[in-house]
Amino acid sequence: MLNNDRLLVQILLLALLGACLWVLAPFVSALFWAAVLAFASWPLMRLLTRWLKGNATLAAGVLTFCWMVLVAVPLVWLGFNIADQIREANALLHNLQVDGLPPPPTWLGELPLVGERLVTLWGTIDEQGTALLASVRPYIGQVGNWLLVRSARVGGGMLELALSLVLVFFFYRDGPRLAAFVHSLLDRLIGERAEHYLELVAGTVQRVVNGVIGTAAAQAILAYIGFSIAGVPAALVLAVLTFAFSFVMVPPLVWGPAVAWLAWRGDYGMAVFLGVWGMFIISGVDNILKPYLISRGGNLPLVVVLLGVFGGVLAFGFMGLFLGPTLLAVAYSLLGDWLVKEVPDAVGHPAHAIDSTDSRPQC
Repeated sequence: MLNNDRLLVQILLLALLGACLWVLAPFVSALFWAAVLAFASWPLMRLLTRWLKGNATLAAGVLTFCWMVLVAVPLVWLGFNIADQIREANALLHNLQVDGLPPPPTWLGELPLVGERLVTLWGTIDEQGTALLASVRPYIGQVGNWLLVRSARVGGGMLELALSLVLVFFFYRDGPRLAAFVHSLLDRLIGERAEHYLELVAGTVQRVVNGVIGTAAAQAILAYIGFSIAGVPAALVLAVLTFAFSFVMVPPLVWGPAVAWLAWRGDYGMAVFLGVWGMFIISGVDNILKPYLISRGGNLPLVVVLLGVFGGVLAFGFMGLFLGPTLLAVAYSLLGDWLVKEVPDAVGHPAHAIDSTDSRPQC
């Protein structure tokens, strides 16, 4: 009867755990990003707490407010810019309907092989502009619906980001208690190896954070050098944007329009230079520097790191950049522990069998 009661309690606990996970499922991504942000910036939290004479709550509030300002100001600026671009696009479409296309640029006809054809095509589009707009009008609605869906997803991402910035306050304030709870839980589950796996996960996440930030900084510096050589205005601002876009692994969204702007001005040599520099130097360094920084200081082979980074991104999105290497690191360590315990015994038995059977009489 006692065993049945214990089994019933265990079933109830599992059901309670499943219900809790079900409740937290919509907030998993926000909790994950809040935890990563708090872990990555924990040295700042310790320093600020020391400056505020041990007041962890005030330090958590100040640091969370700083993150909100750093995130909110660029997002508001980006929103206003997008709104301005939409108004300009609407005005451009209206002008095209009324006045038609402007005269073709002089450099268009100077392009080798295709210049005359492009000028002719420009004139044809100008003459048939009204009919062309009428033919593409049904597709404009589909594009609008597609943009509406993407806008809804972006809005959901913004809400998730805002929730992460709220949750990070509690990770800052209650971080030591949460760490002690996780340590006690792992100690109850796996015993003396709990400390090892905690250090493994913490070290892997820290190396991933260092790799992401270090790669973003390197790409920003290389972008600034390329923009300065090519003569692109506001090179420093574009380098800062490259640093921000590097976190989502799309620096071409910064240097690509710069290449198009140079080509529009007729600076074809600098456009080709910046395109090659952006493709092979700015974007290419991500494939080399990030895996190196993530694997540096750890016991993971580089191929495991590469599989963890790229496979994690493909499987989980940007969150997989942290989850992929961490999961592979834990699995690799578990497999190594199992081999250390099992292989010596398995190898020892055949050797012992050979020694015991090799009892032929000596001549």
